[in-house]
Amino acid sequence: MENIYPECQKCSTGVLVPLSDYGRDGATIQYKAWVCTNPDCGFNIRIDNGEISIGRNIGKSAK
Repeated sequence: MENIYPECQKCSTGVLVPLSDYGRDGATIQYKAWVCTNPDCGFNIRIDNGEISIGRNIGKSAK
């Protein structure tokens, strides 16, 4: 089955792909963020502590 991802509404070049993470207790958080595949765009939408943030700057993790 092929995955079909939504087109980025900001740049119309990339697609939004889901990213997952782990919570404080080690539980999986599926689809915590959606990020544009176009590196020049950088659009992202994510959930942090139950709040939705859009377009937050993304960079390399210190971990």
